Amino acid sequence: MSSREEWKHRFRGVFPAAVTPFDANGEFAAATFERLIARLYETGVQGVYVCGQTGEGLLQSAEMRQQVAETAVRCSPKDRTVILHVGAGRLADAIQLARHAERIGASAVSSLPPAGNYNFAELHDYYKQLAKASGLPLLIYYYPEANPITVTLEELLDLCSIPNVIGLKFTDFDLYRLHQINLSGKVIFNGRDEVLAAGLLLGADGGIGSFYNLVPELFLRIYESARNSKWDEARRAQDQVNELIRITLKFPMLSAVKTMLKWQGFDCGQCLAPRQNLTHEQELQLRALIEKSSLSPSLAGAR
Repeated sequence: MSSREEWKHRFRGVFPAAVTPFDANGEFAAATFERLIARLYETGVQGVYVCGQTGEGLLQSAEMRQQVAETAVRCSPKDRTVILHVGAGRLADAIQLARHAERIGASAVSSLPPAGNYNFAELHDYYKQLAKASGLPLLIYYYPEANPITVTLEELLDLCSIPNVIGLKFTDFDLYRLHQINLSGKVIFNGRDEVLAAGLLLGADGGIGSFYNLVPELFLRIYESARNSKWDEARRAQDQVNELIRITLKFPMLSAVKTMLKWQGFDCGQCLAPRQNLTHEQELQLRALIEKSSLSPSLAGAR
């Protein structure tokens, strides 16, 4: 099996962008994380994506990120895939995290571009240095809404051609661009939960997302339906996902996700500053909206 075929085989499927739980002091709550990871794997997901935007990786210290990474790898079955986000403001920190990821047995690393007004040559060099820092494959994290970088399709393909870069986590609604990158043969994960079905139709190898923490079964249904060309079933599951997203986006998103995880029995604590947390009134509003929806009653928890 060629490297490209091996990558396409291993890096596909449904990958929750795992929430990182914290205790009352803002420290990593490893026991809750272990239970959350176990629950996700029990549903059949193919892997996890750790310490990205959803995992609040950029708000954690390097030491805490290493603790989270070690727990994710230790709690993952050998046949599952663990992708660790190692992006950081300093290239040296990202390299340190990438080398740590290799030492502990992660499957791959990923990185947002560094925050700042960098030109394409500087961006290219960042990924080139990071890609050669360890023996792990690198998945570029393309999320222009959160990290405003202006790159053309040709420049994205140029980044994907860097040795050891296997492809992209593509968090954007431009599915034409997603399709063009897919035609290059690179691995591409759909990163917009709202359009997973459409992304799979246009060639995405799988999906990585926040709402997978709450309803992994729905995302697995979308993925399996797409693989079997059952597009009506995929669309119906996508409609349910999007109902959940529409409700959640009325509130600070990540805090709302953590609140619903708490209702499901996974108390992941508060978000790290400067992220907002739900007020008591907002939590009551969220519960009322979920209870009125067509979504699973388990999302609203027991009274």
